[in-house]
Amino acid sequence: MNLKSIVTFVILLSLCSGSVFAAKVKDKNKDKTLPQGLQMKLDRGGSLPPGWQKKLVRGEILVEPIYNHSEIVIPVDSEGLLTVRVEGKLIRLIEATREIIDIVDLLNH
Repeated sequence: MNLKSIVTFVILLSLCSGSVFAAKVKDKNKDKTLPQGLQMKLDRGGSLPPGWQKKLVRGEILVEPIYNHSEIVIPVDSEGLLTVRVEGKLIRLIEATREIIDIVDLLNH
């Protein structure tokens, strides 16, 4: 292989891998919403069904409707973290991205 072929191959490889990485980042940041019926239930003061509570796990993004119905327990600190309460659980998350850092279940302690 000559130098021109190698350079061309490296450039094509970097272009392809960049678009794959961008697609993964786009999917990771995709904001999820609650189904309309569940949203209406929350608006009336109802609770989350067990299936949605299972989605409250470290590393996942706290969906906006649940975040909007949560109660802030500890405001944003110097690291950009805040703690909210959602139905008997304390959830520590990154405010900017709503990524869940830690969960403490108050009902099982």
